[in-house]
Amino acid sequence: MSAGTRWLEGKRALVVGAGTGIGRAVCGAFIAEGAQVAAMEIDAWKCETLTDELPDSLVVHGDARELGDNRVAVEAAVASFGGLDVLVNTVGVFDFYRGIRELDDSQLDAAFEESFTTNVRSQLSSVKAALPALEASGGNVVLTASTSSFYPGRGGVLYVSSKFAVRGLVVALANELAPAVRVNAVAPGGTVGTDLRGLDALGLQDLRLADRAGRTEELIARTPLSVALEPADHAGSYVFLASDRARGITGTFVHPDGGIGVKS
Repeated sequence: MSAGTRWLEGKRALVVGAGTGIGRAVCGAFIAEGAQVAAMEIDAWKCETLTDELPDSLVVHGDARELGDNRVAVEAAVASFGGLDVLVNTVGVFDFYRGIRELDDSQLDAAFEESFTTNVRSQLSSVKAALPALEASGGNVVLTASTSSFYPGRGGVLYVSSKFAVRGLVVALANELAPAVRVNAVAPGGTVGTDLRGLDALGLQDLRLADRAGRTEELIARTPLSVALEPADHAGSYVFLASDRARGITGTFVHPDGGIGVKS
């Protein structure tokens, strides 16, 4: 995307889960491509950082799992920009590969609730809140799936099943909301440099997937392209799907995953 080809010129976007990692990279890429950006983030310290780093953008403190907080963010974006053209949600939480045998009976209900509330309901709630504004503008949605939305083994039973649910969410919404609103998703592979953390219900909230020893080498070894992708490597996929160059695309997943899908 060279200078002068600003793919999102004039677009008004809300990025949910914008504080670090892929969400933060998406904010930067959208701004570089000409969009006005509102950023929603649950962590107050990250909100302060976003305000400092993105002085021309709107930053809203809120919990993406809560429909009311999503509505506050949408209303703030519409009030500031005069409308909304693009919704992005990058919110997620990880289970650190816990299989069903490793989930204690006492943990199962709470861990399930936390996983699906964060990984699935947050995205559904964002779309629900933004839908009137997106229908008014003929806008579009870009959600965040995962390699784990298509293949087992890239997370535990809760993470994989929740990400398969996101895959269903994208297809169902794309079907329901056409032709007024396009709905697509990016399905990143393993990524370094994110703040993806573990489930609180499993006592893993202080663990970050990016801090696992040998993470970069592991990703290079398992991907056909021998790459350990960073958040910025995914941001262009969000730009494309959000842009008018993808106006004929809905219900589709872009896979910046180092080619993992071609492995036998």
